[in-house]
Amino acid sequence: MSALVSPEDVPEWMSGLVKATAEIDARAFTRVSPPPEGTGRQAAVLMLFGEGVQGPDVLLLRRSDTLGSHPGQVAFPGGAADPTDDGPVDTALREAFEETGVLRSGVRPVATLPKLYVPVSEFVVTPVLAHWDEPSPVAPVDPAETAAVARVPITHLADPANRFRVTHPSGFTGPAFSAPGMLVWGFTAGLLDGLLRLGGWERPWDTTDVRDLELALRAT
Repeated sequence: MSALVSPEDVPEWMSGLVKATAEIDARAFTRVSPPPEGTGRQAAVLMLFGEGVQGPDVLLLRRSDTLGSHPGQVAFPGGAADPTDDGPVDTALREAFEETGVLRSGVRPVATLPKLYVPVSEFVVTPVLAHWDEPSPVAPVDPAETAAVARVPITHLADPANRFRVTHPSGFTGPAFSAPGMLVWGFTAGLLDGLLRLGGWERPWDTTDVRDLELALRAT
């Protein structure tokens, strides 16, 4: 991980996460091996933590059902790098603004995490951890791209009642979260699973509760 600020420069509730991510590698979030260096499509996501009315929360969005890539899935704001971007932090902030309207002036990047590979889209994703110093209103900017935007409390994600595992038709089984009107699974759920554990927010939950992905999606 590449730290951009000291753990003392973020709120106390977030400092443990910043400290814990200092020594990790990609295996903290995924078992998928990255492609050879220099291959894959470069991308970045913004893992934006703020302080809402229900305590610390994280910004998530639901992608439009009409998109050709990952339609309807819940994700962190983010996307492919543009040639004009000044690195992954710039990519994450630009994409977050284009998708949710979040103003970069109120966002403090905290760290960049190890690159993660998403085989389905062949993206090599750099997660950018950030603190929302001055929250701005957020909403879907383009409904054709973003169906919904939400600030989801960490306490909700950590609640054992909202945690289980899902099995994809391909046979892949991974963590999932139930959020209001959303099912978080796949790449994003894997990141959240790691962040809750590293931040000291995880509570014991039933890892034997495995559900069919399609049925879980219909239940949201």
